[in-house]
Amino acid sequence: MQQPLAYRMRPQNLDEIVGQQHLVGPGKIIRRMVTAKLLSSMILYGPPGTGKTSIASAIAGSTKYAFRMLNAATDTKKDLQVVAEEAKMSGTVILLLDEIHRLDKTKQDFLLPHLENGRIILIGATTENPYIAINPAIRSRTQIFEVKPLQPADIAQAITRALGDAERGLGQFKIQLDPDAKQQLTEMTNGDLRSALNGLELAAKSTPADAEQVIHLTLPIIEECLQRKAITQDKDGDAHYDVISAFQKSIRGSDADAALHYMARLVAAGDLVSLTRRLLVIAYEDIGLANPQACQRTVMAVQAANQLGFPEARIPLADAVIDLCLSPKSNSGIAAIDAALADVQAGHAGVIPNDLRDAHYQGAKQLHRGEGYQYPHDFPGDWVKQQYLPDTLKQAHYYQPKTNGRYETALKQQYDRLERAKGR
Repeated sequence: MQQPLAYRMRPQNLDEIVGQQHLVGPGKIIRRMVTAKLLSSMILYGPPGTGKTSIASAIAGSTKYAFRMLNAATDTKKDLQVVAEEAKMSGTVILLLDEIHRLDKTKQDFLLPHLENGRIILIGATTENPYIAINPAIRSRTQIFEVKPLQPADIAQAITRALGDAERGLGQFKIQLDPDAKQQLTEMTNGDLRSALNGLELAAKSTPADAEQVIHLTLPIIEECLQRKAITQDKDGDAHYDVISAFQKSIRGSDADAALHYMARLVAAGDLVSLTRRLLVIAYEDIGLANPQACQRTVMAVQAANQLGFPEARIPLADAVIDLCLSPKSNSGIAAIDAALADVQAGHAGVIPNDLRDAHYQGAKQLHRGEGYQYPHDFPGDWVKQQYLPDTLKQAHYYQPKTNGRYETALKQQYDRLERAKGR
């Protein structure tokens, strides 16, 4: 039986992994484990198709240990016993246990002693938050690593590799993949490499070759094989960003109906990554201090959406969009940090006042570091007048409060009181 392309292209060593460089890049934790031959059991959690199985496969390939795959929900205790017996014979087995959050107590009790003695190196994979969904007895014996959604550039790299690999990939075919079709594969699969590779393979094997035996894959073919329409047919991809821009501007302008329309375009395209990322930006850029609770609710909605995936993800995200549209608005936070950055980038940083500099090292006293600093908690109201900005910027004002919401109105009142007390 022919294995799917995503299965065949699984990494055989750490260098073949795309993305997840925070775990497998030079000097990072999993690469350090493999290099030092000091593997420990771990749990990898993150969205589907982001590389959990690939990391486990690459670890096994890099260490030459036996590699077995089981599913905590469907495989039995007897299947675990077979792996344990193999571990006794060979010394060590790496066991990828998918859906580890569904491991029942009987299987867990069987596994624990094998994890303790190191015969089985468990790599648990889950889409659920392990701090909530996984039994503490397993958690305490594993390290927990978050696997993040792949970026379009990561998926593009994997597609290029698959097209050129004649042994495991599609290199035996003459495939012409149009740029906009490749963009559809990389951007509209929500960081899910498995979906991108399997969509590519379906397109390649279901499209007749031309007279020169070239298989020409166009955007409509890829759309059909992914069952996800592009947001636009614009070859340069500009309209994709136009939709995102219109989405943010509609929320900033408090037009809930327009914002829901542009959200619907992103949902129809299956672009969960762009939608959730943009919502988080909007919450803190455009609503910000006018309504911090709405920002918190948006974070929770994005977390729920990433756990649910489409189609259900549209429900908490629609609530967040309406909430942000109808909320008071303030951009004072982004305006403040950008004003401060402008001074720093213009070379106006200035010298940090001596009394604010670090005094927790030998020799600091001789340099008069920290000398004259007044500890605010020693004074009434936990405040004392003293200069914090460098001399060259001591009159600078970056934060310009707004009064569109009750929270920032209260912040403005406190800010004004403090400025008067400073004599500024």
